[in-house]
Amino acid sequence: MAAARIYLDWNATAPLMDAARDAMVEALAMPGNPSSVHAEGRAARALIEKARREIASLVGAEASHVTLTASATEAANQVLSPIYRMGKSRVSLGRLYVSAIEHPAVRAGGRFAAHQITEIPVTRLGVLDLDALSALLAAHDPADGLPLVAVMLVNNETGIIQPIQEISAVVKKFGGLLVVDAVQAAGRIPLSICELGADFLILSAHKLGGPKGVGALVARGETLMPEPLVRGGGQEKGHRAGTENLAAVAGFGAAASRMSKDLVERNAAIAALRDRAEAGMLAAAPETVIYGRSEARVGNTSFFHLPGLKAETGQIAFDLEGVALSAGAACSSGKVGASHVLTAMGEDAATGALRLSIGPTTTETHIDRFVATFEKIAARRKPAGQAA
Repeated sequence: MAAARIYLDWNATAPLMDAARDAMVEALAMPGNPSSVHAEGRAARALIEKARREIASLVGAEASHVTLTASATEAANQVLSPIYRMGKSRVSLGRLYVSAIEHPAVRAGGRFAAHQITEIPVTRLGVLDLDALSALLAAHDPADGLPLVAVMLVNNETGIIQPIQEISAVVKKFGGLLVVDAVQAAGRIPLSICELGADFLILSAHKLGGPKGVGALVARGETLMPEPLVRGGGQEKGHRAGTENLAAVAGFGAAASRMSKDLVERNAAIAALRDRAEAGMLAAAPETVIYGRSEARVGNTSFFHLPGLKAETGQIAFDLEGVALSAGAACSSGKVGASHVLTAMGEDAATGALRLSIGPTTTETHIDRFVATFEKIAARRKPAGQAA
């Protein structure tokens, strides 16, 4: 009898947790529209606002500053806008600065034209180059409008944690706004939008055990906001039109509430499992390269390269052995290509790398099976220079 499959691709999507599923089932039974004033509508609205408070609490924000969206990608497209509003006044942002390791949803630049986007390099260790950021912002022409800087808190491939507070200090020195993609950080490290110095955070429900198809844009304040991306009704204080997805929002809130509990202890245990996996890989194949190992990382992620093995070949080999992991970001319809993160770090991205990402239900048994599978794949690969 074949062994049960094990899932080690939590950075692509986390399995739906029971608390989120229960909240969604309850919400699906509610008939009211959250914008209706009758009792059924008010009950639906109460559920939306409960979830909003739970999402805000996870990142140390005010509930009134949370705009619900259909995804983190939508939130990125909303906030990456050259036009903001301060009350009735229009505020122009002349240029977008994005780090070279951003998720494609941010690298695409939202509503900025290609000629308005500037890439910020990272060091060979995968950390944003603060000197380069300072030089870019110093050269920014204020006549073009305010600079907008977008940087992820945790890289989705390497797990490296970016120095957001230091980045914020540079951005504020030059009068800019800072957008932080916190998708891979939420529920994995303590978060406070104010302590980070971010003006906006981008969140996704399905990365932390909630449902797919719901995200949030969290603002530090309400004075300055991007022009709406989705227009029509007055939902979300006019920041995002469309009847809220009640069941998905309820699931998002439940997942956020659960992940905010025992956060430090839970993630220390997860980090120990990740370290167990890396120790096993290095024992089996000492030449294995683990990217970002010397830097601060979230505890659930390991991005590694086994010389002599192409990432696509490795991913298929693990899958055939019943182990699900990935070759980087899951955002290209299953296509495995060169990692732009490795390229930005100055690494040879031609053969790619594999990403192990785990979560609260991962066990030592899962990790030991991963290591055993790794040993088997490492033993049958072709010699270096003849990558399979």
